[in-house]
Amino acid sequence: MDTKVLSSGIIYSKLPESYIRPESDRPCLSQVSQFENVPIIDLGSQNRTQIVKQIGQACSSYGFFQVINHGVCLEALKNTAEVASEFFKLPVEEKLKLYSDDPTKTMRLSTSFNVNKEEVHNWRDYLRLHCYPLDDYVPEWPSNPPSFKETVANYCKVVRELGLRIEEYISESLGLEKDYLRNALGEQGQHMAVNYYPPCPQPELTYGLPGHTDPNALTILLQDLDVAGLQVLKDGKWLAVNPHPDAFVINIGDQLQALSNGLYKSVWHRAIVNADKPRLSVASFLCPGTEALICPAKPLTENGTGAVYRGFTYAEYYSKFWSRDLDQEHCLEFFKNNQP
Repeated sequence: MDTKVLSSGIIYSKLPESYIRPESDRPCLSQVSQFENVPIIDLGSQNRTQIVKQIGQACSSYGFFQVINHGVCLEALKNTAEVASEFFKLPVEEKLKLYSDDPTKTMRLSTSFNVNKEEVHNWRDYLRLHCYPLDDYVPEWPSNPPSFKETVANYCKVVRELGLRIEEYISESLGLEKDYLRNALGEQGQHMAVNYYPPCPQPELTYGLPGHTDPNALTILLQDLDVAGLQVLKDGKWLAVNPHPDAFVINIGDQLQALSNGLYKSVWHRAIVNADKPRLSVASFLCPGTEALICPAKPLTENGTGAVYRGFTYAEYYSKFWSRDLDQEHCLEFFKNNQP
């Protein structure tokens, strides 16, 4: 391939060799069913007890749910999706000024997942942004399209508020004080991945992203309303999650699995690609503060199981996460108590 990114304007008639998965590791799209009972939780309900209960059931059974009437202005969703789409339509020379394959950079355009380490690449480009504190990071964000900084900064603020509110519900659903998780996670960082999946000539041979769990605490995903692509693993089967109008998908990340002592599962999910249309998604991540020690909440270890995971910092976890392939065994396995 001549260019470092897929969003180069080149139309591929067949998949380049470096994107073709081994036969044993392909999406088997014909075997994927629709996820019929995706939990959709109405955050506009006046019944807090019911919201907490529904979130607890979704976290323990599925590891994810969708939220509607979430309080984020629908115009903010629409404007963010539009400006993200505009960004990926910029001339490739303009975008490549922002390209880097160094995962420690706080703002970069890149491709696949970890191009320096992986053997097979993923059919995606993404813009990675750090978003909190905003004043520290917005100056380095793209200044083209001209409305990008203002639009995305506004979106980041309201999504953060939503994430912190959901963490309160999750705390209560575990029988903890509502501010337990916020206190345990410290001054949370916030990142964003604006994902672009170009049309792919042979979607059955590759992934946009292979199956993985998220290393952070909570993921708030804005799906493409026109093109489905998100799939989650349930009882050993991959199921397609159709976009729900004006909803966010909320994923439990690895840090909440550890804090809940394994009661809530960080969901395995993947992105598949489309032969005819590009797909865009915006994933926002809330991450523990650098000083936070992540370990199971004490009240959740007193039922005879003890603490499933040892204490660790997010920096230690993140370093381990990035040192491996995305679809290897669950990174949390390395942090279990009684590891040899």
